[in-house]
Amino acid sequence: MTDWLFLLSNIAAGIIRVHVCLFLIFRLLSVEKPGKKSTAAALAGVTVICILASVTDFPDFYRGALEAVWIAFCAGRLQKADIRMSLFVGTFYEIAVWFWQFLFAAWLGVLFSSPAYLDYRTGEGQTAVWLLHGLLIVLEIYLSGHRDMTEKEAFRRTSVIVLAGFLAVITLSEQSVLSIADDTLYMWTILASVLMMSVLVFNINRHYEAEKELARLKSQQAELLEHDYTALNNAYAANAKLFHDFHNHIGVLRQLLSHKKTEEAVQYLDELQSPVQEMADAVWTGDETADYLINSKALAAKVSGVPLQVQVEFPRHTNIKSADLCAILGNLLDNALEASRKVADPKHRFIRLTIRRINQMLVIKVENSFAVLPKKEDGSLKTTKKDRELHGWGLKSAQTAAEKYEGTVQTSYTDSTFRAVATLSYHGVTTKE
Repeated sequence: MTDWLFLLSNIAAGIIRVHVCLFLIFRLLSVEKPGKKSTAAALAGVTVICILASVTDFPDFYRGALEAVWIAFCAGRLQKADIRMSLFVGTFYEIAVWFWQFLFAAWLGVLFSSPAYLDYRTGEGQTAVWLLHGLLIVLEIYLSGHRDMTEKEAFRRTSVIVLAGFLAVITLSEQSVLSIADDTLYMWTILASVLMMSVLVFNINRHYEAEKELARLKSQQAELLEHDYTALNNAYAANAKLFHDFHNHIGVLRQLLSHKKTEEAVQYLDELQSPVQEMADAVWTGDETADYLINSKALAAKVSGVPLQVQVEFPRHTNIKSADLCAILGNLLDNALEASRKVADPKHRFIRLTIRRINQMLVIKVENSFAVLPKKEDGSLKTTKKDRELHGWGLKSAQTAAEKYEGTVQTSYTDSTFRAVATLSYHGVTTKE
């Protein structure tokens, strides 16, 4: 096989390897999907690495290491992924690819009784290379069409693949058709064990991060509950004061009416009613808790000088729990209010809440103005508040609530409008009359 053809094959295979790994990082770490820039970066980086490998003739180990570093760099810069986790995934991905490439070549050599498959510069060796890389392409296509695959299912399938590789390399040491050096088999056996450990470590780390996030969500929810309790307590305090002064108010009203000052009496009644009326007048969803939440946020927006428009078409008697609905509405509206307050010109401040049902799907959309461009960190929107331990979890809390109903929360923004859309599947429930 000519050198230039071998070089082109290496470059093409390298591009596929790197692109598939960037896609896996997108799925595993929940970061931005690799786009044209990622593909171009993969092409440029792999081309340079392959040319260096061709000129210097350094071992495949160094080429794999350089590719892992390049993958981590591309994922960190272009997909906003965590560099350390990207390097972890990239390193063990490269080990897995080279491991399975060796297995394919070795077992093809055993099947056809030809050691030529172990030499990647031959046509037989390239057959093993492209058989593996063809499967990598199939893997990416499969994962693209199965976006709903759970972490548990992915862990189980990955474990089966790694275990199959471990058994395959152990079996190679027992065959006598193809002569393979003991050192080579020993090295790949150790690496197969390392791969199994890496899958286990990655899964443990994901569980740890999930528990850590859950603890932070509980902390934030406690803070939100305390905030809402304070607001409700203030409303009740104002109402209690109203009843405490009841006799005085009756006396004032009697005086006004006895002197036929009807307009003044009505105005006086309006003033007495305002503390609770502002949060209890409008019925939006029919869910008392959610209606109170919307009205309290509307009051907070009014105080902050932010116009709030509400359009609601909410289905009656559904399986959506009040706590989950309030978690979504409360967090999305809090984020919108926080962002709109920072807009310098009051004329440009706005919040729009829209709730619509489409068949058996509930769509909750919150749009708002903003002054500071949203930033992402590790694929998630970054809070602008100073106390990051207690803040920045609003969208994640809303996402957690939406996932209970096979839903999701997606965000987007233009030059002046930030948009958060939550979708939830629901079904009707029967109620006792």
